[in-house]
Amino acid sequence: MTRAVIAEDEPLLRDALGRLLGEAWPELDVIAECDNGADALDAIAAQQPDVAFLDIRMPGLSGLEVAAALADASPRPQVVFVTAYDQYAIEAFERGAIDYLLKPIEPERLAATVQ
Repeated sequence: MTRAVIAEDEPLLRDALGRLLGEAWPELDVIAECDNGADALDAIAAQQPDVAFLDIRMPGLSGLEVAAALADASPRPQVVFVTAYDQYAIEAFERGAIDYLLKPIEPERLAATVQ
């Protein structure tokens, strides 16, 4: 079973992403949900998920800073950024992202990410 961490500071958006992931990827086990970057980094270090869904703008560490901190992690999770800001896409891919989803998340687009 694939394990994931979701990091999103807005509770409604975090819940919506969890729900959409459950529909698009029923086998996915969301093992932690975090509302800031520092907690996300801690959860990733402790739980060692296969994939991390990171918002870009969060209190404390940004999603980009979390991804940078994970660069030397072993094992390093796959990183998918979920954000309302398209201007960070190049930097996100430079930080090793496998995908970049814009909010509001379209179920069809999330299905493509899951594939």
